[in-house]
Amino acid sequence: MLVKILRNGIGGILQVGDLITRPTKMRRTPEAQQQVEAACAQLALYQLPRCPFCIKVRRAMHKLNLPIELRNVQPGSPHRDALQAGGGRIKSPCLRIEENGDSRWMYESSDIIAYLQQRFGQQA
Repeated sequence: MLVKILRNGIGGILQVGDLITRPTKMRRTPEAQQQVEAACAQLALYQLPRCPFCIKVRRAMHKLNLPIELRNVQPGSPHRDALQAGGGRIKSPCLRIEENGDSRWMYESSDIIAYLQQRFGQQA
């Protein structure tokens, strides 16, 4: 119980810090941004609002100007069940990538950020 209170308290502080210190979004031509938005429609981030690792991924998404759907996996959420069924475990953050009709589930914030930077970072 105490760990949960501490985790939520620290997570709340990190959330506020993130909002205050957000980096500027990457700028693209309208056509390039439209292509990015179409590609992002195939992605979903399963996350918790106050998780430090999820905040780290959301900051990278903001900086890269990626409109990826956020799916909250708090207990009782239907997205939590989808994460368990599709990804095999309940761990956040997790990026679901739809490619050619197949779903790939990527865990670990650093791996997710590296993937997003590699896929969308060069399109400045």
